[in-house]
Amino acid sequence: MNKVYMIGAKRTAVIPRGGAFSAIEVKDLGAVVLNALLADADMGTEKVDFVVMGNALYGGGNPARVIGLQAGLPDAIPALTIDTQCCSGLDSIGLGYEKIKSGNAHVVLAGGAESYSRSPLRMRRPRTREEEPLPYDRPPFTPWADRDPDMLEASAKEAVIKGVSSEMQIAWAVESHAKAMKARDSLASEIVPIDGVMQDAFSRHLSQKVSQRLQPIVGDKLTGLNAATVSVEADAAAAVLLVSQRIIESISPRETVLEIVDYKITGASPMVPMSAMALTVNELLKANRLDPDKVAVAELMEAFAVQMVEFKKTVNMKGDRINRGGGALARGHPIGASGAVNMVRLWHEMQKEPLGAYGIAAIAAAGGLGTSMLVKSV
Repeated sequence: MNKVYMIGAKRTAVIPRGGAFSAIEVKDLGAVVLNALLADADMGTEKVDFVVMGNALYGGGNPARVIGLQAGLPDAIPALTIDTQCCSGLDSIGLGYEKIKSGNAHVVLAGGAESYSRSPLRMRRPRTREEEPLPYDRPPFTPWADRDPDMLEASAKEAVIKGVSSEMQIAWAVESHAKAMKARDSLASEIVPIDGVMQDAFSRHLSQKVSQRLQPIVGDKLTGLNAATVSVEADAAAAVLLVSQRIIESISPRETVLEIVDYKITGASPMVPMSAMALTVNELLKANRLDPDKVAVAELMEAFAVQMVEFKKTVNMKGDRINRGGGALARGHPIGASGAVNMVRLWHEMQKEPLGAYGIAAIAAAGGLGTSMLVKSV
């Protein structure tokens, strides 16, 4: 089996739905990131063997192919789109890893691109002439109507069961924003500008006191979720450049290279989808005989603050290693790109670590799926 290396990682800013990226199509968000990666690596488009991108809201088709062509890649370079909802961006990187590991590729561009702002309206066709088309917000995530919970409802229920108070959730969100604001200037190195936008727009100076005044979106004041503790819908793209041992030996990377050590996809109860992130990380650690203390950096998806409070208890990972530049609560959640955004964040945080350090990126998705990836600086 071939070793797989990450030699670059870039993303756009993450912008809430209806913001500065509201008129920008997915192909343009994705293409600018792919072009920046190849330019940074001083690599021609003809060197690329494969493109794989995550997307959950495009409405069909193969946006990865459209993105590749928009980026000026030769027609001969194939492209594949993955939809595992929130896990899509990280699963795309996982597939790129598997392609190179198996010897079926040497250079892969992998990540995710999503636009809530430009996503199509969804309608179900009528069954009869008498019926009207029926609008819907999301597809089913299980085959059972009575066991296919809304993510907000599932998270609120888990907060009640696990006793995760609104105060605890808000504390996590406040810290996420504080870390994002502190890191704001340094994040510019990983962001590719579009129309001059170089910063994540949602990060702010959030206070515990003000956040506690917010009314619950779901649940009660004791354990309910509010606007501070749920990540906002957003637009963004992110991708990494993966190469084989053969390519590494022929180039001189300008930054610390990350070797992808392992990649896991884990199933969990569809009724408790947020639990999948802790499950997949524990599985990854166990498979590689690693203690959580051996992980220097962890970039974890903050879809809901309650998820993060529970993750920290379950995995017993030190808080100062988690989302050092803030998480999705302070940025936003561009569904199919979120896992790739986490991987880009991991790449840049790992540049600060010594050789031999380990890092993890992980995310959970509706339907009870969890994806995690282990990297090592070399």
